[in-house]
Amino acid sequence: MEALIAIAIGSLTASGVYLMLRQRTFPVIIGLTLLSYAVNVFIFAAGRIVPGLPAIIAKDAAGYTDPLPQALVLTAIVISFGMTAVIVLMALGSWLEAGHDKVDMDEEEETRA
Repeated sequence: MEALIAIAIGSLTASGVYLMLRQRTFPVIIGLTLLSYAVNVFIFAAGRIVPGLPAIIAKDAAGYTDPLPQALVLTAIVISFGMTAVIVLMALGSWLEAGHDKVDMDEEEETRA
């Protein structure tokens, strides 16, 4: 199970980095989203979630699960959603102003603009 989670985190990270190196805005946005998913899975897996145990300390429970990684992942999900919305709006504004969605521009294009 640990190997499966490690493979999932590695493939999400590799896909995210590959997409961030593209020269179009949509793959960059998807790459950032995949990287945030990889970080969320990593934090969640690092928390050693134990099925069947409560997240709070109870007198009758045999143990408890640390609630901090769960809270961190929930906060990271909300922040990544907001970050994705802002980046999508910036990309849309850039596309409406420039007429294309390239991330990098050549020096010749900069002097024409």
